[in-house]
Amino acid sequence: MTSANSAQTDNRFLANAMASFLQIGAMLLLLTWCYKIVQPFIGIVIWGLVISIALYPLHKTITARLGGREKLSAFILVAIGLAVIIVPTWMLAESSINGLRSVASHLENGSVSIPPPNASVAEWPLIGEDVHAIWSDAASNLQDSLNKYSAQLEALGQKALGLAGGTIGTAFQFIFSMIIAGVLLMSATSGYRAAREIAASLVGDVSGDRLTDMSILTIRSVVKGVIGVAVIQTVLALIGLIMIGIPAPGLWAGAILVLAIIQLPPLIILGPMAVWVFSVAEPVPATIFAVYSFIVSMSDAFLKPMLLGRGVETPMLVILIGAIGGAISGGIIGLFLGAVILALGYELLTSWMAPDDEPAATADA
Repeated sequence: MTSANSAQTDNRFLANAMASFLQIGAMLLLLTWCYKIVQPFIGIVIWGLVISIALYPLHKTITARLGGREKLSAFILVAIGLAVIIVPTWMLAESSINGLRSVASHLENGSVSIPPPNASVAEWPLIGEDVHAIWSDAASNLQDSLNKYSAQLEALGQKALGLAGGTIGTAFQFIFSMIIAGVLLMSATSGYRAAREIAASLVGDVSGDRLTDMSILTIRSVVKGVIGVAVIQTVLALIGLIMIGIPAPGLWAGAILVLAIIQLPPLIILGPMAVWVFSVAEPVPATIFAVYSFIVSMSDAFLKPMLLGRGVETPMLVILIGAIGGAISGGIIGLFLGAVILALGYELLTSWMAPDDEPAATADA
């Protein structure tokens, strides 16, 4: 009788274990399937969340001036954000298309002419003689130069087309993120409470509130002090590039934006351009552009203290790794998001390791 009961118990245990195994397997399969479905949108949604957190203080101010109409305030912010994204993208695309059409038309008519280089170009360090020789060949016989470097030009054209397509795709991602940010702003208060409740359930009430506020402060600090400064430097550099007449200023501005986000000085690009301007322009405007480029490149020295939040001092190495790693894994939007996420992780880890009696920062959410 005892052996029969034992066998029955074993059978019941095996049946329950098998049922649990099937249930867990089905749940894991469902979760994996759901993850694959939403995976393309994870970066966009997270970036929308970051934007909403960064814009919330401004959202509160506008809402108060509009008499408490949160939806109208969110709509205004989304409209401004979309204009900031769409207008430069449209201008860049239009200028690029018109430029390509003009070049194609001139090549077809045989009316393209390249001015000969200044003798001082040959004196540039390392590359001066090669640049002077190639430039002189193109100035004397452009068609032969194009034929000589046809393979390189074809590869460059393909990369340019790929970059253009990626830029358009990134612009759409930012548009969707901005719309998501507007939706989140409409429910910011309830979202903040939910975040605190989730954090409290993981690490306790006091620590959960502290970590939630630290997360908000870190996101706002990095967005303003890193991305905001990078955007300001890029806009200033773009103005200078347009005023001095640098070809394809939008593309150079994009490269400057990337450098500024990863904490490298825009002078890496603006410096060689200033040298080139001296070889093709009058000394006075070339000198003004060189000085302006230096000021733009060094402007982060006083912009960051103005925009970085107090008590949040994320090392620049963390920002650099986050931006580069985010760009590798998530493209252009990852460049922005990676810096914010890694800085947030660093600040949370530092906060967890800090003594319990250390005063915590609070976020006005």
